[in-house]
Amino acid sequence: MSIKAKRLFKKIVSYAGLFFFVLAAGMLYWQLRKYSLSDIAHALLNIPKYNLFMACIACLFGYLALSLYDYLALDYVDRKVTWWKWMLAGMLGFAISNNAGNALVSGGAIRYRLYTRWRVPGGDIIKMLTFSGITYFLGASAIAIIGYFMVPREMFANAIGINGLFAICLILVIGYFVLTFLFRHKSVKIGDLLFRVPSTRTALIQTALGIADSVCAGLVLYFCISPYINIPFAIFIGLYVVAMGAGIFSQVPGGIGVFESIFMVVLPDEVDKANIFGALLAYRIIYYLLPLIGAGGLFFVYERWLRARMKRWLAEAKQKLPNLPFPHKKHKLQDNK
Repeated sequence: MSIKAKRLFKKIVSYAGLFFFVLAAGMLYWQLRKYSLSDIAHALLNIPKYNLFMACIACLFGYLALSLYDYLALDYVDRKVTWWKWMLAGMLGFAISNNAGNALVSGGAIRYRLYTRWRVPGGDIIKMLTFSGITYFLGASAIAIIGYFMVPREMFANAIGINGLFAICLILVIGYFVLTFLFRHKSVKIGDLLFRVPSTRTALIQTALGIADSVCAGLVLYFCISPYINIPFAIFIGLYVVAMGAGIFSQVPGGIGVFESIFMVVLPDEVDKANIFGALLAYRIIYYLLPLIGAGGLFFVYERWLRARMKRWLAEAKQKLPNLPFPHKKHKLQDNK
């Protein structure tokens, strides 16, 4: 690919996010044109406290599952760090990437900062990010495959699109497992990095972890939306993964607008859309905003503690310096005599 072609491709990708955001905003406006802001605020505040509490619990378990991505990735590159370190890196990395989008750039940057400090080489960090990305897509693809058989076809206006998504997910999952079976204990060189092909057992763990993460995230929205619509969880989680996948591929940060518009369009017309949008706002606050504040707060405390420790070490070193013997200075004094 030529330099001009690469630049054009980058521009298309960067403007794609803006295009899908504008399109989703237009769809949301059309769906909500009959409702006022007070209607949406009323729906948001009317979610039962028990449902909000359960949504917060599901969010906590979801981010614990996300932090295990880093534990599994560290095991893949054969590195060890203290448990609280990979939990902090995992939760903070995903809290940032979930809100900012472009997981490799946003979440990858904070992981690079933390893991290099913990003496993990840069090449291994790239491998970890790649491995974690595969884990996420394995889990999401597995749920999309299961959801394909649970979600009624009439809920989607474009049957070709949902059939295509099912086919792509099925090919990816089967292809990955075939790869781990045929090429186990072998490595693939990409650039200067050597990627070891995971075992089939590791692939199964990746898939299970990815499913657990997506289910917990889906439960956050399900607890918020269930007071307003009676929908079986099996059908709901299929819709959730499709909407989440569309948000990721749209390149819009956090899939904002795209994710919401899919739920608005797919759900029946008789459902009060103001209530649904209020539930979606509650989901955004619980699953996106609160973890970012919590994990960001932990990172701030960690940085302050690290700076305080460095200052203490420097102060101790300065106190010890005058008492240290300097043999070379004594020799110089003797030579002068």
